[in-house]
Amino acid sequence: MSTRKILTPEQKIAIVREHLIEKVPVSEVCDKHGISVVNFYNWQKLLFENAAGAFERKKNAANVRMQQDANAAKIEKLEAKLQQKNEVIAELLQEHVELKKELGES
Repeated sequence: MSTRKILTPEQKIAIVREHLIEKVPVSEVCDKHGISVVNFYNWQKLLFENAAGAFERKKNAANVRMQQDANAAKIEKLEAKLQQKNEVIAELLQEHVELKKELGES
């Protein structure tokens, strides 16, 4: 009966790093650490799948506040644009009604 090694995430990263950075062949790394090649490749796959998290911008109060300010400014600008369009539509409708009255239409 074989006993399974339980490795920490840090140990798994170090093992994968040994191959990727130090260019040690996968078979040697696996033999050295007593793991299967399948496990090694699974860890490598997980590492790359989750690597984007390392590059994500951390949210802090300043970043959140800056984003909120940018959103508020954008909303304000869009509301002003919408108001301007509503005023133009109201003017056009008023002119339309006046023209209909002049032409005797109701």
